[in-house]
Amino acid sequence: MAGAPTPLQRRLAGAADRPGALDAFLLSRHRFQAGERVDMQTLAAELGVNRATLYRWVGSRELLLGEVVWSLTERTLRRPPPAGDGSGSRLAAVLSRFVTDTLAHRGMRRFLEEEGEFALRLLTLSSGGFQPRLVALVRELAAAETAAGRLASPIPLDDLAYTLVRVVESYVYLRTITGEEPDGSRAARVLQALLPAG
Repeated sequence: MAGAPTPLQRRLAGAADRPGALDAFLLSRHRFQAGERVDMQTLAAELGVNRATLYRWVGSRELLLGEVVWSLTERTLRRPPPAGDGSGSRLAAVLSRFVTDTLAHRGMRRFLEEEGEFALRLLTLSSGGFQPRLVALVRELAAAETAAGRLASPIPLDDLAYTLVRVVESYVYLRTITGEEPDGSRAARVLQALLPAG
């Protein structure tokens, strides 16, 4: 005789007793990817909770957006590298694709156009938590390429990872920083020069 389904079983089946932090995250990510603003009041109302509960779950709008953008960033950077043209390393190809994908992403475009200075602070300062994770992930990717013999940079891995992230950021946030139109091909040329094929 089967008993009543557990909360986990209900959750896995798509039915939860009550919404929670994961629901807030998933709804926020959906809204972000659709190019919509992540608004805490609207999010709380849609989840059927008050704002205090939502803030208790996620910490703040800044922390929630940081997690949303991080989940998309990590997924993009961990995808297998695109087929190369031989002009740069696999890591240069991954980072170049990341810049291009970020600039083409509807949610990131809206975020950068409408909240550029906030986005810049959130995603490039260590206090937001996003940038240290990005540097660590790029270092991990560079270390793997070095171990596989596909990257031989004279720059120590920590410095290389930091520099690569700053190059990526400077091209992704170009409009906010200088007012110029972002162009992923410019970033690709710089990344290929920094990371030539081994």
